[in-house]
Amino acid sequence: MKIIEKANATASLGEYAADIDSGPVVVTDHGRPVAALVPLENADLETVSLSTNRQFIELIDRSRARVRAEGGVSGEEMRRRFQ
Repeated sequence: MKIIEKANATASLGEYAADIDSGPVVVTDHGRPVAALVPLENADLETVSLSTNRQFIELIDRSRARVRAEGGVSGEEMRRRFQ
């Protein structure tokens, strides 16, 4: 992993992205991590976009909480209902 202070990050984004083969590149602001460049595997743009979308993550969290509280429908039951 490479750590670079934001004030010292003077290379191009492309140069930093080229370094991710050896691990993430973490940008800090006064020692606190604020951003990271990490390699993506098996991810398309939609996956990346949704995985960082706060509203989408909150929606999934609410849905999971509701299933825990109220129960859900099994995959087997869903298949039976739609046959």
